[in-house]
Amino acid sequence: MESKKTDGILVVEMVERFDAYSAKEVEAFLQEKISSGNTKILCDFSGTDYISSAGLRVLLAAAKALKKVEGKIGLCSLKGPVREVFETAGFVPLFPIFADEKEALAGLG
Repeated sequence: MESKKTDGILVVEMVERFDAYSAKEVEAFLQEKISSGNTKILCDFSGTDYISSAGLRVLLAAAKALKKVEGKIGLCSLKGPVREVFETAGFVPLFPIFADEKEALAGLG
């Protein structure tokens, strides 16, 4: 997984298929970043075509971990099918969702 720091926000490029197979890798990556002091994380979904309930669980766990350290997580660039999963699962109110990275950096900053 790729990540970069922009204006104090860690921008993480999410995997193409965020499912049970990739969830462990993503969870370990996010937890390591949170443990190392990153309190603002932006998950960029521009390259993600699919997310399962396992992916949603990982994001929820990361949000809870960040809340403990007064941090926050945001999501951006959700493609239609991915956004639909968030909406169907009722996760839209749980995360700030932005159209693109630029809007997200301004909103999370």
